[in-house]
Amino acid sequence: MRNRERSVRQRGVRAAALGRAALFLALALGAAATALPFWWMVSTSLQRPAEVYDWPPHWWPPAPQWENYARVMRVVPFGRAVLNTLILIVPPLGVGLLASALAGYAFARLRFPGREALFGLLLATLMIPGAVTLVPLFILFRELRWVDSFRPLIVPGLFGGAYAIFLMRQHFRSLPSELEDAARVDGCNPWQAFRLVMLPLAKPPVITLALLGFLGGWNEFLGPLIYLHSAEKFPLQLVLAEFQSLYYRDWTLIMAGAALASLPPIALFLVGQRSFVEGIAVTGLKG
Repeated sequence: MRNRERSVRQRGVRAAALGRAALFLALALGAAATALPFWWMVSTSLQRPAEVYDWPPHWWPPAPQWENYARVMRVVPFGRAVLNTLILIVPPLGVGLLASALAGYAFARLRFPGREALFGLLLATLMIPGAVTLVPLFILFRELRWVDSFRPLIVPGLFGGAYAIFLMRQHFRSLPSELEDAARVDGCNPWQAFRLVMLPLAKPPVITLALLGFLGGWNEFLGPLIYLHSAEKFPLQLVLAEFQSLYYRDWTLIMAGAALASLPPIALFLVGQRSFVEGIAVTGLKG
């Protein structure tokens, strides 16, 4: 009997070890598949133009051409493009996060008539494709004479977003109500309870939304393409698209520009990845 139990335990241990090994292998393959395009981009950016078409291809150039990056910096107005991009990102990100936190707190903690109906209507807006509102918004902003300015790309974001409000609501609902009760006993009104107690505890979702907002704003292409006509107002993605149309035969310069443009989002995600994962996990804590 003991030998049989020992044999069953050993088989269970082996099966668990095989399962972990298979999981690690799958994760390693997934990580490699994710990193391969970035590696290929960097490798191509360091090659000579003729080496791009060599067969078999070079996984790493024999003589890296770091001057390709200097050439891109001379040709592309990176400084101005990055400044324009930050102008489009920072104001709606900062003000919009505060607006989303306030709305999420109201939906999670405050009781008022029609709260659930309003929240359901807010969630329903997530089902509307952006293409549906594209033409009406353009007509509206054209009548306001906002075309060829940053305002159509900044002002809507100042009021927050449906997903951001949902994420903040989920986080505030996951916090114990005793925290607010203690704050009210100490004499705090709802605004003080939000500002002094609840908001400092909302770091994970705030960082998550900041990362998502920065990545979305950094990679935004369609909005600037529609509303901006002056080249001096173009953000980075429009500048890179124009650069690609001019140097479409030189893949080394195109990849060098793409690599430079991808560095800030990657660095930002590496710094805040723990809070990003924590913030996403919050949405499943309470419905």
